Amino acid sequence: MLTYNVQLRKEEEGGYTAIVPALPGCITYGETVDEAIAMVKEAVELYIDELTDRGEPIPDDTHTLELSIHVEAV
Repeated sequence: MLTYNVQLRKEEEGGYTAIVPALPGCITYGETVDEAIAMVKEAVELYIDELTDRGEPIPDDTHTLELSIHVEAV
């Protein structure tokens, strides 16, 4: 089982962009959060299939911590 952090960004025009930082270029979109999650799961599976076909290593985020910080704007 592989683990990936996913960033969901709400778009001004509607919907959500889903980005997988550990997999460069693995970006997709969904009209709702649920759709974006389903789309990103499919995108990750296709990405991993492509890496496997090329014989390249498959990165994951198992040991990556992700957090948010708050800072005051000057």
